[in-house]
Amino acid sequence: MNIDLEQIKNIDLNDVARWPKPFKVAVIVLICIAVLGMGLWFDTRNQLAALETSRNKEQELKNVFKQKAHQAANLGAYKAQMEEMKRSFGAMLRQLPSKTEVAELLVDISQTGLENGLEFELFKPQSEKPVEFYSELPIKISVTGRYHEFGKFISDVAALPRIVTLQDFSIAPLKDDPDTLVMEVTAKTYRYLDEEEVETLAKSKKEKKK
Repeated sequence: MNIDLEQIKNIDLNDVARWPKPFKVAVIVLICIAVLGMGLWFDTRNQLAALETSRNKEQELKNVFKQKAHQAANLGAYKAQMEEMKRSFGAMLRQLPSKTEVAELLVDISQTGLENGLEFELFKPQSEKPVEFYSELPIKISVTGRYHEFGKFISDVAALPRIVTLQDFSIAPLKDDPDTLVMEVTAKTYRYLDEEEVETLAKSKKEKKK
């Protein structure tokens, strides 16, 4: 199929019927190629985007599968760890006295001080402070004695079967007797809240948020 350049120059674009046959065929072929190319481009672009989305989704699913497989493989270990945590938590909870045992614990603390030769100037339990499932009970303490007696008292308090913490220490000599020291300290003991108290505390927090 030969196209005469001279014929091309004389082509009237508004009179398609008079175009040379080879030129008509060439134009039709070009139009078909252009239409086909545009269709392929737009269709393929969407397909490529969908393919990329599918690949990303596939990788995400693979990661989720690996995570689930790892959890399933270690399920026994997780269960054993959970049981151990429950036992540890139960042991710690048993170290918190109930309402009825707090009075006995206060007696134990004061008795520990007396056994170590200390004299109590102040032993004053403060108001309880509920926190989550337990309650703090601060106790203001002021005792007189000597360094080694203070040390033994602190050590014996730490050895009590119930949890007691000592905070905010202050030690100074007596004005009238420089050899005798005054120690002021805040002891904190804790008791666990029963279910009714926990519910009451939760309701109180909700009401404060409103």
